[in-house]
Amino acid sequence: MAIFRKIAIALVVFLVIAGGAFFYLSRGNTAELSVEEVAGTDPVLQKAKTERFPTVQIAEPVGWQAGEAPVAAEGLEVTRFAEGLDHPRTLVTLPNGDVLVSLTRAPKDDNAGGGIMARITAWVADRLLSKAGATGPSPNQIVLLRDADGNGTAETRKVIASDGLSSPSGLAWKDGTLYVANHNALLAFPYQLGSDRVGGGPRKLMDLPGGGGHWMRNIVLSPDGTKLYVAVGSVSNVGDNGMEAEEGRAMIWEYDLAAGRPRQFGVGLRNPNGLDFNPWSGELWTTVNERDMLGSDLVPDYLTNVPVGAQYGWPWVYYRTNIDRRVKAPMPQFLMEYVRKPEYALGPHVAALGMVFSKEGDRMGAGFSGGAFIARHGSWNRKPPSGYDVVFVDFDARGNPVGKPKPVLTGFLKEDGTTRGRPTWVGWAQDGALLVTDDTAGIVWRVRSPSAAPAPAIARLEGERLPPRALKDPRAEFEADYLRRQAGQSVN
Repeated sequence: MAIFRKIAIALVVFLVIAGGAFFYLSRGNTAELSVEEVAGTDPVLQKAKTERFPTVQIAEPVGWQAGEAPVAAEGLEVTRFAEGLDHPRTLVTLPNGDVLVSLTRAPKDDNAGGGIMARITAWVADRLLSKAGATGPSPNQIVLLRDADGNGTAETRKVIASDGLSSPSGLAWKDGTLYVANHNALLAFPYQLGSDRVGGGPRKLMDLPGGGGHWMRNIVLSPDGTKLYVAVGSVSNVGDNGMEAEEGRAMIWEYDLAAGRPRQFGVGLRNPNGLDFNPWSGELWTTVNERDMLGSDLVPDYLTNVPVGAQYGWPWVYYRTNIDRRVKAPMPQFLMEYVRKPEYALGPHVAALGMVFSKEGDRMGAGFSGGAFIARHGSWNRKPPSGYDVVFVDFDARGNPVGKPKPVLTGFLKEDGTTRGRPTWVGWAQDGALLVTDDTAGIVWRVRSPSAAPAPAIARLEGERLPPRALKDPRAEFEADYLRRQAGQSVN
């Protein structure tokens, strides 16, 4: 009996110590810097604080009461364009003014049969997402919203597509074709403007890596309408399941519509989301969600340009010079020599999603002209929380971001730690108002300056082209140089 008592006491002591250790390790890391200090063109990057357990602080959604609305910046007003939607995420406005919205959630996880740690991780993730209001079956619908009388509220709501959809997100339209990005494929539907339904089933243009930790697949058409760009996020935080599992991910794809051919366009982007073309330069830009579990102050999400062939370092490097020692996969040779630094930090763990640039005819007023509007969906792993707002980033006359993010819509996060909603996507209505999806609240908000005249077009920058370099054979140059040296001649 004495032996059993000793075993029982030892077990209790072990459980108490283990419980105390787990409590200590799971309390998480509290930020030492403000979100603003870790934002802008020169963010403060703290020393990494590797976490065994992620910092967790979930803002539970409680919804908006009748008559409530986000707090709009001075000079702006916000109203409800549509409500009662089942988890609206992305949107696109068609040339006739109709607005299409994707109603979607993450695809069902078909990889639940992994090892014990995979099962535990999946269970914990499901609990966290449930508290954040992000779980449940995906509606898998594209809904048309129409404001025929122009009063700022969509009185018409119709499901135009549901067949063939699986966690759809990215939307684009051109010349009778609606392009939709499922989590696992890029599709094309026949669709004529003004129709109440798509004109037939989908045609698959290309397969996409399906599911994963980051399942949204945003798309954007090139300004000339010849190419589609598709953002595909990673499966994991930092290649935790091996880089084989990340094949085709953490990058932006380019799809040539005429040739029917995809190619990798920009890589090393952990979770790219919003896509739009810089009106000054014509270059593709994106918002990117950076890595987790390095503390509440690291790593800031960012806004950046994506020239063809760009490499932003994930998972081995962040912010150009910072090596992530947690990554087990060998770093590619010479990566540090060509990895790029992001142009603009948006703050740590803000979950930057939808993004659009200012455009001709927008009605946001002088205080919000010439820049980018960004929905910061909100953190789940920072203390205190970050994001839960829509911000504006000023750009200078050369098309470069400057200053700190400026609030456009706030009031989503309440003082008690709950949230009324989560801003997800942004897009332009035909009348120049900014439309903002709020997925957990099921609302599309409409923001504008009631006194602002339509904004003028941003002039495209044009510079003189450099003369082409003469093509030379480097072997011939080397051999000639070698022969001169052998002859004792000068090689200047």
